[in-house]
Order: sequence, then C-alpha cells, then structure tokens
Amino acid sequence: MTDLFSPITFRDLTLPNRIAVSPMCQYSSIDGFANDWHLVHLGSRAVGGAGLVFTEASAVLPEGRITPNDLGIWKDDHIASLARIVDFLHGQGAHSAIQLAHAGRKASMQRPWEGDRLLSPSEDGWTNVAAPSPIAFNHHYAKPHELDATGIARITEAFAAAARRALTAGFDIVEIHSAHGYLLHEFLSPLSNRRTDLYGGSFENRIRLLVETVDAIRAEWPQNRPLFVRISAVEWTDGGWDLDQSVALARVLEQHGVDLVDVSSGGNVSGATIPTGPGYQVPFAERIRREAGIPTAAVGQITAPAQADQIIRNGQADLVLLARQMLRDPYWPLHAAQELGMSVSWPPQYLRAAQPTSTRREPVQVSS
Repeated sequence: MTDLFSPITFRDLTLPNRIAVSPMCQYSSIDGFANDWHLVHLGSRAVGGAGLVFTEASAVLPEGRITPNDLGIWKDDHIASLARIVDFLHGQGAHSAIQLAHAGRKASMQRPWEGDRLLSPSEDGWTNVAAPSPIAFNHHYAKPHELDATGIARITEAFAAAARRALTAGFDIVEIHSAHGYLLHEFLSPLSNRRTDLYGGSFENRIRLLVETVDAIRAEWPQNRPLFVRISAVEWTDGGWDLDQSVALARVLEQHGVDLVDVSSGGNVSGATIPTGPGYQVPFAERIRREAGIPTAAVGQITAPAQADQIIRNGQADLVLLARQMLRDPYWPLHAAQELGMSVSWPPQYLRAAQPTSTRREPVQVSS
C-alpha cells in the first residue's frame, strides 16, 4: 500500500518520499538575492529528510515582489546564489523546487512582522503595482493599475525567463504560484478581475493568462522535468472562485503539461471567514485529484505523522506539503519515520543522537 515514505515519480524525477517543504516567504533578501539565511533555512529541512524542498515565492519581476525583501529570479545575477542552495539540497538527498511568483495588487508592502503597510518609493517601495483590474485588495494596499496587452505579454515573458534561470540554477521542479490572491490568481477570480477583453469575463478568458504562462514555461522547461501549479481551490466568498472551477481548471492544466496541482485556498478576499482546522483543505485536493485525473498536493494544518500518512494511504493527495510544522521541527520527516515504524537514514553526523538513549555515559570530546 502506498504510504508517506513511498517514492513517487513525475516524468523522469523520482522523489524518495511524499513529504515536501512548502514555499514559505522569509522576507530576508536584498535585491532578490538568496543569502546564508536561505541556505540554512532550506538546507536544514533537506537534512531533516524531506523528499522535496521548495524555495519561497520568487519574484519574476522586481515590481512583482510582495515586499522589497522577497526572493527574486528576475535577473541572471540571481542564479549563482540559488544554485548554491540547490547543490546543498541535492547533496542531502532532497530534490529542489522553485515557486515562481508575481504579487500583483498585493505588492510593495512592508514585511508582515513590521505591520500591514504600503511602502512608498522613498521606503524602497514602488508605484507600478499591477493587476487585472484597478481594485485594491483593501485600504492598506495600493490601488493597482490595470494591465494592458503589452503588460500582460511582459508578465508571461518574465515567467518564461525565470524558468530558464531556474534551469540554469539546477532546480528539478518549477511551480507557478497562482494562489493566495497574487497576480495569476487575481486573473482567475471574478471578484478581482472585472475585465471585458480576452482576459476577463468567462471562465475561459479568466484562466487564459495562467494557461499562457504554463505554455510559455513549458516551452522553456525541459519535457523530462515536472511542472506544478499552486491554486487556491476556493475563496470562501460567495460569487468568487470555487471548487467546481478549480476542477475544470485542473483538467485544462493537465492537458497543457502540468504534472501536479498544489491545492491551497483563500487569500484573494480581505476579511474572508475561513473555517480552519486540521487538514481543512485536504478535501479540495482529494476532489481535484479524483475528478480531474491529475496528481495533487495537500497543504494546511497537516502536523501529525499519522495524519499525513493517512492522506497518502487514502488516496486523498499524492504529496503533503508542510510549512509551519517544518518551522517548528526541521527534522519532522525523520521523526515521522520513527513514529510510523519506517526505516530511515539519519545524516551520519547525527547518528549518535538518533540512536536510542543508552545507559552508558560516553565522554564528550572537546576540541582545544
């Protein structure tokens, strides 16, 4: 029976287990560059046994950042620092993924722990905040300008160029971020997309930019490497994007060469009431997997090893992505394996600590 520690293959890539480190914004970059914080943050989760490690959302354009401190991949200069991280992840037996993103109308903000506030150009913010329609997320955010045809084409080209850079950096998987109220999600939703051209109105028009982005990346990304897409399956608001549309979108994405849909929810409606709880988004991943015939990843308050294992055993999703739990315990996969009675290989540097406690006391070696 398939379980949490069984391998899974996408195209030519086989992951050693079904555990992935979810993209988690660290807001610790300068000019988009990865640094030692990112190396240690991501590298420690690879040491901890995750089969797949995602970078945080990486902006494909400088104005596509949520904050001035977001990770970026909009210029070739970013490649070397990302490649350093990829090399370390691979050295620990983990595969590497990068999430490509554009913040849309949620851009140019202060880091969350510093307060929910729009930054001015004098504070390293910017004024060219873009969206499908000139509708602000809420009063804390900028009123964006509406993208014209030239601006939309530039977005697609930026995602494709970012995929080329990701390939040079050595990433195994690219994921397109089309969730949580950022640009591509904004185009999907009738609540944020009020356009009357080819990119607005009907379902086919609202998904057009995402599908064009998938095609543009597939033209650059090798056919033997997987492509994922993250979506918000529902917006928790009447009249918004819903699960029926998510299933229909997933069918289209599968036809355009997407290998997995990473299923989250919310983020596009300020103040939406979301009934959270353990595994509260898993049913969305399960339905999309069943009805669209495409692999899915489950996210959201997955914390216990037995819970994660059950999601895989029951066929509700093909991967589980952990975020906050991985912050609390970078070695969660190794601890989960022990709890579930699975064989697991700790890094040799940690083997002594991983063995059952002995009654024998050994001297501690201290270097002079």
